Amino acid sequence: MKYYALLSKVALLVLVSRGLSAQESLVTPVTRTFVLTNVNIVQKPGQVISLGALVVRDGLIQEVGRTVTIPANARIIQADSMYVYAGFIDGLSHTGVPRTEQQAGQQGRQGPPAQQVKDPGNPPNDVAGIQPEIQVKDLLNAGDKAIEDWRKAGFTAVHVVPRGNMLPGSGAIILTNGNSNDQMVLRNQTSLFSQLSGARQVYPSTVIAVMSKWRELYKRAEQAKAHEAMYAKNPAGLARPNYDRTLQSFYPIIDKKMPVFFAANDMKSVHRIYTLQNELKFSLVLADLKQGWHVADLIQSKGTPVFLTLDLPKEKKKDDKKKDDKKVLSVTEKEMEILEARSSEELKKHLEQAGLFEKKGIEFGFSALTAKPNEVRENIRKMIENGLSENTALAALTTTPAKLLGVSNVMGTVERGKIANLVITDNPYFAEKANIRYVFVDGHLFEYEAPPAKKPGEPGAAPAKVAGKWSYTVKVPGQSSEGLLELKTDRKSVV
Repeated sequence: MKYYALLSKVALLVLVSRGLSAQESLVTPVTRTFVLTNVNIVQKPGQVISLGALVVRDGLIQEVGRTVTIPANARIIQADSMYVYAGFIDGLSHTGVPRTEQQAGQQGRQGPPAQQVKDPGNPPNDVAGIQPEIQVKDLLNAGDKAIEDWRKAGFTAVHVVPRGNMLPGSGAIILTNGNSNDQMVLRNQTSLFSQLSGARQVYPSTVIAVMSKWRELYKRAEQAKAHEAMYAKNPAGLARPNYDRTLQSFYPIIDKKMPVFFAANDMKSVHRIYTLQNELKFSLVLADLKQGWHVADLIQSKGTPVFLTLDLPKEKKKDDKKKDDKKVLSVTEKEMEILEARSSEELKKHLEQAGLFEKKGIEFGFSALTAKPNEVRENIRKMIENGLSENTALAALTTTPAKLLGVSNVMGTVERGKIANLVITDNPYFAEKANIRYVFVDGHLFEYEAPPAKKPGEPGAAPAKVAGKWSYTVKVPGQSSEGLLELKTDRKSVV
């Protein structure tokens, strides 16, 4: 009976394991001690230990080097000349924050129509998109598929902010692993997130109105903070403070204990954001910057921390251009050529932006606010092809965001004592054929299968190698012949 009971348990385990995703599997935590052997350890950009070893124990990196002491209970992973990097860090994202029905239907413009608000010129804060008191940790969904998708792309830590308009709330740094919000959150209230995005048909609905409302809230918060301080010191003869949570959310901003992460899409947005900062003197981070090449010198002179977008515009295919031609019948052929040239020039500026910032000495991380995880590596490769160095690209994924987010003491490099957030690839990460094979998040191991190699002739498959010496036999009725055929290749064809 005991034998059959044991078989039943084994069968149950097999069924459960088959229910796991074929693409990703979380290793059952029989042990939390792992050893990677024969692996190229990229400790930080430009610093590599070739064919070394690394020990992970209880969520931390315990040893790194050419030789390590292997604990008795360790699971050994023979990495066989793979590459290990510090886990990637996303500087600004909505990962793990579900979109509400209103946001899904209105692209983030919250609130009911103006006719349903008694006073559209002075709407409730939640309708106006002003909720800085909200903490993103209370909005997270640990089971959100986006967390899994970004982890699969190598991102082990994310600076997450709420969805919304002008002031959606405060951000937090989360790890892309955990069964609950509390388990995922590494550091709470790391930023106040803001956008120059107005509300729907109520005040503030325009960019200028948003800036005006920003000034008003900040000034009122300064007054409320001073009043509270005076009341706490000696309440005699003073009216009791209102203790407005919206205004209190600005206190860390006023004290410069928390930065404002401002989403900046273009040159105008950057200038307007700087106008507010110059007046109010808060600590600023420009995040998800899309078109910053026009203001690179200004950003450099101010020394503002920056997170460049990982989202790049798509290059139009020939079929798309034909569709556009049909839509714009009134445009002449010459005008169309001019439009296409401008579009190509704009795309090139997007691709060259990261390289430009590197040349100007502007430190930057990457933001995935509007990017897709399956496009990230290819987009960074395009940036590298257009002037960005691989070391700076890697820094923008690891050391620089760790520094800008204030977590360099626990992540960003592969060093003893840091959180075991790691990415292991079968080739150098920026190589064309690299695949992520393992990801550690807080010491928890996730394994990924490499995609099967494509057969010759399939779309995207490598061309068949035909160069070389080939023996042949020709048989026809009554006779046969044999010989040796030599094929050579040049850069364009086989000859």
